[in-house]
Amino acid sequence: MSEATLPTPEEVRAEIQAHVRDPELMMNIVDLGLIYGVEITPQQSAEVTMTLTSPGCPAGPQIISDVQRTVHNAFPALDEVNIHLVWTPFWNPDMMSDDAKDELGIF
Repeated sequence: MSEATLPTPEEVRAEIQAHVRDPELMMNIVDLGLIYGVEITPQQSAEVTMTLTSPGCPAGPQIISDVQRTVHNAFPALDEVNIHLVWTPFWNPDMMSDDAKDELGIF
């Protein structure tokens, strides 16, 4: 399999944006600012660095599972989808897109 068949980080991010929502806020997690980075490796893996709104987020396991499943199903050329959950920088509402802030009434 050639690297040309692997998705770009932008394609992976777009797929997450289209399909993975925070079940409490009902907004996509990209606009919420929870996806910090996506890397595609030559070893055919997607490395997704992300956070949650808080370390005790009750929806955390579901969100992480949704990201893995969504990326794996959308891009069968990937052998692995690895989630790297980080707390630095700690998430805050300033990380949300302007659209997300508008929808939640944050100014």
